[in-house]
Amino acid sequence: MFSLIQKRRYFFLFSAFLIVPGLIVMLYSLATTGTLFRLSIDFVGGSIYEISFTGPGATEANIQDIFARFGDENASIQQLGDPEQHRWSVRSSIQESAVSDQVLAELGKIAPVDLDRSRNESVSATVGEEVTRAAVYAVIVVGVVIIGFIVFSFRQVPNAFRYGVCAVAAMIHDVLVVCSVMSLAGLLFGWETDALFLTALLTVVGFSMQDTIVLFDRIRENIPKYLGEPYETIVNRSILETIHRSLATQLNAFFIMAAILLFGGETIKQFIALLFIGLVSGTYSSIFTAVPLLVAWEKGEIPFLNRPKLEPVEA
Repeated sequence: MFSLIQKRRYFFLFSAFLIVPGLIVMLYSLATTGTLFRLSIDFVGGSIYEISFTGPGATEANIQDIFARFGDENASIQQLGDPEQHRWSVRSSIQESAVSDQVLAELGKIAPVDLDRSRNESVSATVGEEVTRAAVYAVIVVGVVIIGFIVFSFRQVPNAFRYGVCAVAAMIHDVLVVCSVMSLAGLLFGWETDALFLTALLTVVGFSMQDTIVLFDRIRENIPKYLGEPYETIVNRSILETIHRSLATQLNAFFIMAAILLFGGETIKQFIALLFIGLVSGTYSSIFTAVPLLVAWEKGEIPFLNRPKLEPVEA
């Protein structure tokens, strides 16, 4: 039988190769920009404006230059509809009340301009903070609930608590991978963290947990079936019995997301890309992080978690 578990140290090294550079990137972003990620107006506050020009001449560069002169160097500019319509959406940290006649006058130097105030949206930074806080609480609650659920469901299996902890460890692995990619993309490509990023993150958390629990459940079923076999052999058998179903299920989702990335709209591509990366990480971590971690714990290979058994003292 082909053994995956015996190569667990290589899997741990690969995970470290992904996560450690990601943590360095996030720390670099924190040191240079003051935040772990490039934040959108959902978190810093600001407004979304729809601007219509009556003629040609407006470009992303010259619109951004005007907003930069009035205090927002990171305004996000996006063209709407056909180029002949000369319509632009501007996401700016400048509140609507601060868009003065001077800004409109500068925009009017490009071409006559109309600011569609009926389609303006103002966003408070407080909203983003509340959503972030709720997302953090949700992840913590999910971790606690999952540990409790696994301990109860696996109560007939020795050391059931370990299964819960290893499932949460795989979830944290996936969260760190997605956060690392987001931080790097913010530095390289200007990706901004918004509410959709939190949505992708929570989706990845749910997927990671579900995939890991399915695999752990097969281990739980096989332990009484193959009494007397080494624990590593039982775990490896369980992986081989479930990996084909896991991969088949995930491939369907991957093909759909790949199609959206290639042919979907620009506004959703960042969300789908993060979701794609998170689901790949979730599939990997369930098989190559959670289960190997469980075996390493059982074998006493994790420092500080396994105390050596004391030899009986002879009288």
